[in-house]
Amino acid sequence: MPETPPATRGLQTGLRRRHMTMLAIGGAVGAGLFVGSGAVIRTAGPAAVLSYAAAGLLVLCVLRALGEMVVARPVAGSLAEYARMALGPGAGFTIGWLYWYLYVILVGAEAVAGAAILATWIDLPQWILAAALLVVMTAINLVSVRSFGEFEFWFASIKVAAILVFLLLGVLYVLGLWPDSTGGLGNLTGHGGLLPNGLTSVFSAIVIVMFAFGGTEIVTIAAAESKEPGRAVAKATSNVLWRVGLFYVGSILLVVAILPWNDAKVLTSPFVSALDRIGVPAAGTVMQVVILTAVLSVLNSAIYVSSRMLYVLTRDGDAPAGLVALNGRGVPVRAVLLGTVAAWGAVVASYASPDAVFKFLMNSIGAILAFVYLAVLLSQLRLRARLEREDPAALTYRMWGYPYLTLLVIAALLAVLVSMALMADQRSQLVASVVSLLVVAAMYPLRKRFGRTPPVTGGV
Repeated sequence: MPETPPATRGLQTGLRRRHMTMLAIGGAVGAGLFVGSGAVIRTAGPAAVLSYAAAGLLVLCVLRALGEMVVARPVAGSLAEYARMALGPGAGFTIGWLYWYLYVILVGAEAVAGAAILATWIDLPQWILAAALLVVMTAINLVSVRSFGEFEFWFASIKVAAILVFLLLGVLYVLGLWPDSTGGLGNLTGHGGLLPNGLTSVFSAIVIVMFAFGGTEIVTIAAAESKEPGRAVAKATSNVLWRVGLFYVGSILLVVAILPWNDAKVLTSPFVSALDRIGVPAAGTVMQVVILTAVLSVLNSAIYVSSRMLYVLTRDGDAPAGLVALNGRGVPVRAVLLGTVAAWGAVVASYASPDAVFKFLMNSIGAILAFVYLAVLLSQLRLRARLEREDPAALTYRMWGYPYLTLLVIAALLAVLVSMALMADQRSQLVASVVSLLVVAAMYPLRKRFGRTPPVTGGV
């Protein structure tokens, strides 16, 4: 289909409110809940529940700050655009490219993870399965934003249904209403107490947990392609708290109540182990299907987010101009395809050099979300003050406790980064992510000097 110049048509508003709601849920609930929670339980014991609650509150505050800006000024590629408006074109350039890089690597990583699951059922080389997943999910994103939203809606629905079933079965088991269940909460305190590894373990686990919530901000990226961006974002971000409480805190609480926290099976596959204890037949297979759905959900969203961020960078002159072109359905086809091609590099690295190149790539995105969150909060501080002076009527959805809560969350995020530097198993991720940040920031002077168009400063 012939492409139309961006000056005559922009991104289409094909996302409905139900899509936006499920985007927020899908972003908050990834495969990390089903698999990665074992490492958190190993670190903090039953107090992992506190780590999830604290990290969830931090991310909720970031999302609230971002939501304030989106409702007041909905724009495509909101994260980078608000940094550009508040902190200058260099910040917009750096945050935009960092965020694009984060999601491109995630596309490759999720394709590899999905292929590993499929390989247990399909007798084909994993690189072929990874390629097939990339082709299918890229095709979905190329059809239209409505197609992306519809698939994400159903992916998220499956995840939500699985968690709700787990919560129901877990509650019945703990209350002693399940066959052969003795019930009770004895496992919470019967194996070294609620804090078997001390209070510091709770804070150490927060460092791991916080990044599990990465993806909740996707709903604000998609706001520009919804018919009611302000109302949709306000509703979606307002409901994140109870979702985090129900899905993460509730499910982890049930896992450590059903099984001893130091059980080896809990550390490797917490949800499967809990379902086995309850007596659910074929629990492993069921969870594999759910985890595959979660992987495909993240893969679908990562392709979408990387393409929209690249579209914004191109529109602002920070990427080659040809990538901004849209097809007749309002899809930035070239941006989608470039992101997929770049993700292929991560896929190739995962098979050709898993312990060197691929490990570095994964480490290099480990702390990027913390950098992005800091940029969001700093942007909110400056834009809020500017809006209160120039357009107070636009502030219909506000960050709580401004400016004190914003400053408190900034301090907490800086504490997370310091903690990463002090933790041996997290230090490599921080170092690699800082390298990524410095490389991207160093590119901006080159773009400023040799770019064909002057940097866009943005405005409120």
